[in-house]
Amino acid sequence: MPNIHRPRHGSLQFWPRKRSARPYSRLKSWPTSKVAKLLGFAGYKAGMTHVNFVDNSTSINKGSIVSYPVTIIECPPLKVYSLRFYKASLTSIKLIGEIFNKNTNKILIRKLHPSKKENHAPKAYDFIRAIVYTQPHLTGLGSKKPEMFEMQLSSNDLDYAKSLFEKDIRLHDVFQEGQQIDAHAVTKGKGLQGSIKRFGLKLKHHKSEKKRRSTGTLGPWRPKKVRFSVPHAGQMGYHTRTEYNKWVMKIGNKPDEINPNGGFINYGIIKNDYLILKGSIPGPSKRLIQLTDPARPNRKIPAQPPEIKYVSLESKQGK
Repeated sequence: MPNIHRPRHGSLQFWPRKRSARPYSRLKSWPTSKVAKLLGFAGYKAGMTHVNFVDNSTSINKGSIVSYPVTIIECPPLKVYSLRFYKASLTSIKLIGEIFNKNTNKILIRKLHPSKKENHAPKAYDFIRAIVYTQPHLTGLGSKKPEMFEMQLSSNDLDYAKSLFEKDIRLHDVFQEGQQIDAHAVTKGKGLQGSIKRFGLKLKHHKSEKKRRSTGTLGPWRPKKVRFSVPHAGQMGYHTRTEYNKWVMKIGNKPDEINPNGGFINYGIIKNDYLILKGSIPGPSKRLIQLTDPARPNRKIPAQPPEIKYVSLESKQGK
């Protein structure tokens, strides 16, 4: 057999490799937008399929029909629980006020006790963030406990921000077909794994002393310590990760156009608005995926949605 070049993998930029604090990510930076809207949305990963579409990029396949795997995300409407007002300094941001929505959904009681405080918005602030919550009871997940997280608003208009209290935020209010988005998610957990699987080390020779599936050397004798960069066994998976510049191929509100025969594996049938993203994203099915406008968009990705000719609706349940 030929010698396969398979070097040690495992970037030290993702360090420490520890479990995420919760099953959905926490966003700390936000892009900008000239349109008054939420700068992000969220949905549940249903699964993957493949589509045939007319390639409208600048590649050699331009104008021809190509096939590509896609990810389906179900996006039920979001509701706003409160508005938070922040003041920015050179080193940090400070919460200076918060106003609450009096007309919250009854399902929110499964997460917390809604506040009844009569708060007023401060006169001077730098930006507004909304505390939004999901509505999983509208899906077929079987879960009724909503998730809550912050989403920043692109505008500091207080009247617009208060108008979000009175309506459900739909997917088409935030994103458009053909644009790029960033997907923030927690990867599939794999538990405790050894250095061979975790970092891609080669197996040692069968005549090696003691172990074969272990690190060959832990480092020099001096200094008398093991460096953090030495591959060791530990947690693998369930990490917070971001996929940049995912292409929104379609935003639809007719689930029959996308539901495969028998439903998606470990998910079921889609009942709400959905999103078709080109390629894969982190996380297993049913995991909450947070979507934001692109932080560093790719100019090579077309700004118009493709013409989809075929969506595979074949059963994903296997034989």
